[in-house]
Amino acid sequence: MNIIKNRYLYFFISLLIILPGLVFMGLNWAKTKEGPLPLAIDFRGGSLLELQFAGERPTQEKISSLYQEFSTEQEDLNAPIIQPLDQDAYSIRSKAMSDETKGKLIAEMEARFGAKITVLNFTSVSPAIGAEATNAAGFAVLMAATAILLYVWYAFRNVKHAYRYGAAAIIAMLHDVLVVLGAEAMFGYFLGWEADALFLTALLTVIGFSVHDSIVVFDRVRENSTVLRRVPYETMVNHSIIQTLDRSINTQLTVMLTLLALALFGGESTRHFVIVLLVGIFSGTYSSIFNAAPILVVWENEEWKTWFKRNPAEAA
Repeated sequence: MNIIKNRYLYFFISLLIILPGLVFMGLNWAKTKEGPLPLAIDFRGGSLLELQFAGERPTQEKISSLYQEFSTEQEDLNAPIIQPLDQDAYSIRSKAMSDETKGKLIAEMEARFGAKITVLNFTSVSPAIGAEATNAAGFAVLMAATAILLYVWYAFRNVKHAYRYGAAAIIAMLHDVLVVLGAEAMFGYFLGWEADALFLTALLTVIGFSVHDSIVVFDRVRENSTVLRRVPYETMVNHSIIQTLDRSINTQLTVMLTLLALALFGGESTRHFVIVLLVGIFSGTYSSIFNAAPILVVWENEEWKTWFKRNPAEAA
């Protein structure tokens, strides 16, 4: 099996996977004017109120109208986002409101709609705290990438061009990050899912899985670079991928089957988190086999020098 031979086909497949996600990130940005992903209140600030009605559940229009009545200059509650949870419950997102306003709002709902209301969840985050959390999330991803680069560089310090291994692992990791962000953008566009703290947890977990699998392949490349010194570099790297292929697929397949079971039967509260993990780990398995090691071959052969030139034999 010659995986390295078709490396540019695999790069092209990765590009085809990433491009739709970038398109939907742009569509989300144009739609919300807030960014490429629809952000939950963890990052953009606001209030999340989940209510269960004992009697007949009022319509979304009635609740939206009531929110507008309680809107003030200090607390702008216009245009809340209302989503059904169950047949008798709503999830309502709005700009940040105080506990006092929340209490008055619920009392008015009970009086006006004649239904006993149970508060399932109330979370309120100020815009300043949301912006701080967003900055911290970006810094966390950046620090993780930097730490990985330095660690791989150190671990492969005895190998020729050790920095290439770290750079290739980072490129493969960025591939997985873009796949996850693109998938989240599509989920947000079609399903209304919002990126929250659990999404960040899933993204950092995917980064760890992606680099872990790449290092397994790189470690075999390092071993074979000594044992198979007289073999052409491309052949040696391909042999290393084949040697680790069963291990990579079996390990990641076990994780993906577990996540699939959780996505199907684990309940609504964890489904978003689990599906993001499932997409990311599948992408990480692909990139470690078909992207990370082939990048080493492209770098070793300096193939970018001939990308836009005709083959000498063809020219003749």
